[in-house]
Amino acid sequence: MEAAVPAGRASTTRRTAPVWALPPVAVLALVFLYPLALVVQESLAPGAYADVLASASFREALVTTVWLAVASTAGCLALGFVLAVVIAFVPFPGGRAVSKFIDVFLSFPSFLITLALLFLYGTVGMANGLWTDVTGDPSGPFRFLTTPWGVLLAEITYFTPFVVRPLLAAFSQMETAQLEVASSLGARPLRIVRQVILPEALPALAAGGSLVLVLCLNEFGIVLFTGAKGVTTLPMLVYGKAILESDYAAACVVAVVNVALSVGLYALYRGVSRRAGA
Repeated sequence: MEAAVPAGRASTTRRTAPVWALPPVAVLALVFLYPLALVVQESLAPGAYADVLASASFREALVTTVWLAVASTAGCLALGFVLAVVIAFVPFPGGRAVSKFIDVFLSFPSFLITLALLFLYGTVGMANGLWTDVTGDPSGPFRFLTTPWGVLLAEITYFTPFVVRPLLAAFSQMETAQLEVASSLGARPLRIVRQVILPEALPALAAGGSLVLVLCLNEFGIVLFTGAKGVTTLPMLVYGKAILESDYAAACVVAVVNVALSVGLYALYRGVSRRAGA
């Protein structure tokens, strides 16, 4: 039985709680809220929002950002679900090592994965080198990395483990008796996956997909390192306006829009995670 906290001590704790909260709040305000307030203030320059929101470059960047984020999320969900099912339910040598590697993969920077893809499928990468060696052609056929499809491939490659990890956690809590009963009743593997495993995976899929959608919406390094000049997302537009054009008001407007989208999606992610029990 827990000892009761004296009334005097509880009252003192309540009085001193705001004092202990002041240092972290002050650090948060100085490091995050103050710079964000400066960005919002700069974006309120006369006519800045009207000029940016009416520009074709902003509309194209917004559409590109959204469709890349949605397509990447869909690809990560599909690939991540298949990989998680194989790792969790299909015994094979090294399965535990693969699961541990996924945890390590989550710490990799996004540009590292992009560089690896460039070494494989870049204009002078290994795939094109093998093609020219075999066929004698002066150049190889693999040139998709500098297109939106290259960015899509890089984002799916990098963000899929963010879906696999929560799925593996969800599968580890599943009762194997469900699978054994379904198998004993003659259900085929695909039917077991569809009717037994998939319903259990839906909360983790929703949570992982929401997180990946937020991350893809703000991804900058992958687009930059692929060298896809025809692919301009909102973060790339911020970079172009601020660094290349020195139009800081327009850059801040785009940044505020991007932050608003990110916060909205993060709220969705938190809601989904709370329902999933994450």
